[in-house]
Amino acid sequence: MYEKFIDITELFGSMVFSEDQMQQRLSPACYTAWKSCVSQGTTLDRTSADEIAEAMKEWAVEKGATHFTHWFQPMTGFTAEKHEGFLSSTGRNKVLMELGGKALTRGEADASSFPSGGLRATFEARGYTAWDPTSYAFVKDNTLYIPTIFCSYGGETLDKKTPLLRSIRVLDRQCVRILRLFGNDRVQHVTPQVGPEQEYFLIDRAMYDRREDLKLCGRTLFGAKPPKGQELDDHYYGAIKPRVAAFMRELDEELWKLGVPAKTEHNEVAPSQHELAPIYSDANSACDYNQLTMELLKRVASRHDLVCLLHEKPFAGVNGSGKHDNWSLATDEGENLLKPGRTPSQNAQFLLFLAAFVKGVDEYQEMLRCCVSYPGNDHRLGGNEAPPAIVSIFLGDELAAVIQAIISGSEYVDVAKRRLEIGVDTMPEIPQDTTDRNRTSPLAFTGNKFEFRMLGSSQSIASPNVVLNTMMAEELSRFADRLEKADDFRADLQELLRETFRDHQRIIFNGNGYGEEWVAEAARRGLSNLKDTVDCMPAYISDRNVDLFTRHGIFSYKEMRARYEIHLENYCKVTTIEANTLLDMAQRHILPAVFRYSRELSSGASRAQRVLAEELDRSGDSLYDLCLALRQALEKAPALDGGIDSARYFRDEVVPMIRRAGELISSLETITAAEHWPYPTYADILFSV
Repeated sequence: MYEKFIDITELFGSMVFSEDQMQQRLSPACYTAWKSCVSQGTTLDRTSADEIAEAMKEWAVEKGATHFTHWFQPMTGFTAEKHEGFLSSTGRNKVLMELGGKALTRGEADASSFPSGGLRATFEARGYTAWDPTSYAFVKDNTLYIPTIFCSYGGETLDKKTPLLRSIRVLDRQCVRILRLFGNDRVQHVTPQVGPEQEYFLIDRAMYDRREDLKLCGRTLFGAKPPKGQELDDHYYGAIKPRVAAFMRELDEELWKLGVPAKTEHNEVAPSQHELAPIYSDANSACDYNQLTMELLKRVASRHDLVCLLHEKPFAGVNGSGKHDNWSLATDEGENLLKPGRTPSQNAQFLLFLAAFVKGVDEYQEMLRCCVSYPGNDHRLGGNEAPPAIVSIFLGDELAAVIQAIISGSEYVDVAKRRLEIGVDTMPEIPQDTTDRNRTSPLAFTGNKFEFRMLGSSQSIASPNVVLNTMMAEELSRFADRLEKADDFRADLQELLRETFRDHQRIIFNGNGYGEEWVAEAARRGLSNLKDTVDCMPAYISDRNVDLFTRHGIFSYKEMRARYEIHLENYCKVTTIEANTLLDMAQRHILPAVFRYSRELSSGASRAQRVLAEELDRSGDSLYDLCLALRQALEKAPALDGGIDSARYFRDEVVPMIRRAGELISSLETITAAEHWPYPTYADILFSV
């Protein structure tokens, strides 16, 4: 049977109200006004807003839409939407399909029911959504989706998109200042480009439905290691199973309709684990695309009787899931500013941007660690499958040699043994891919971009990119302030590069990030080693970071404090849910099954039966005692919104009990007869598809 033919060029973006659609459907004056709004940040007048709304509605109705929604990204990390019909009454039994400029550009939502970290009281319910004209609207499920920001009645930002847009604008201005110093008067805008690689697990729905922990927590709280896991390396890049391939085909089609440039897909390291990677997009679009990707991964999986797991560590003992955030900078002329050039002046420019990145990562390493910290990622970071919790940069041998030559003021000898002086007019050509990749590095330079590997698979990419953008804008601003006053640009640039690389070389590490020796070496260098979410969260309200984000207008102090409180409360809530889920599974299902099997063995006559029954009873009693202690710990727990003290209590008292109970249950699983064990095992789940 032949597969249906898909014309990807026709399918791609077919459900998107794109620039082409605007150009076709809007008057020249309105189209120009929209372009100016997007590129220059000018205000869109009401007449233009009305015309765009009408054209957008007509296009959406042609695509089958009956409703519209303001699609926003609250601080839950997910997306939110409230659907409104296009209907407008014109009299008895008569309606009109309409969407006005006011409804397009502004909506209202109940802000009290979303996380606000104290920015809003429960009785202060009003919140507003406002159209983001830099993101294209699209039709999905017979609804027109309008990407928006989300803020409170008082103007405080309550979402992830607003800070991202602010950081993009700030970075744009500082990049252009630097380019002007190199004589580039053509470029008007520089935009961060992002390509997030999305890892995920696919399991059979029947297995999922029988695991309460997967349904309520997104991960298994226990499970014995299966006889075969990923030891043979046979799943990675292996042949894709037909059922998974069918899922991937449908997923691609759904994503392509919405303009999401899904490109690469393959099996990942662990059984049932896979990856999807898109073509690079501007950071704002990439964030929207990744939110859509995570939603459609789950939705399309359900059509194939599968369940997509986005938790960072759904199964102990096998590879967890991350999300590699590939970050670079592109001018409106298409130049990648992190691509080493072929001329001396280009290399000087590249090295200045590289120096800004190195300096920024060193100075704001704790904030970079903080922006990827939450309970799910605590199970993954620091293990020998993911970057360590210590932030560092991998540059490779070629760049490391160039930097050392700059620091020492010596001559640089490149791979072709050409001796070149380090200076603005005689910078060496720096070829791409002169070194192997380092998968143990949190931030690896991979030829023309940095790969931020610490993100977890379930998180929004907005916050990490806000930090990268703002950090880079800060350093470029300082560089521009200095170089704009230079009497001898070449000499001052060379000295600036030397000072920067000398003072911040401690953050550069090209070795094995998994080794214990790196932990000791990082401590000697004075690098931070924040091991979990609770350790990381104070970075949100440290003086250095508050100053960074408030000075650039990304957040107010209240907004940063709110995010700090939200993350801490979320940590307590997630831990409480996991503890209660474990108690329910252990007391209502596992312990009865274990003791039932023990009684059955006790009636037997053999020594093996008696010994096994005794072992079951001992372990069962230990689990019962641990459950009692865990319940008591939850009863004594402070308020979930009690800030850092509450989070520390849950980390120090509750989390170790959850872990120990999971280990006991996993051990019991290995000695309980299969017909008595109440839950699917790892082997059942991981090899079910």
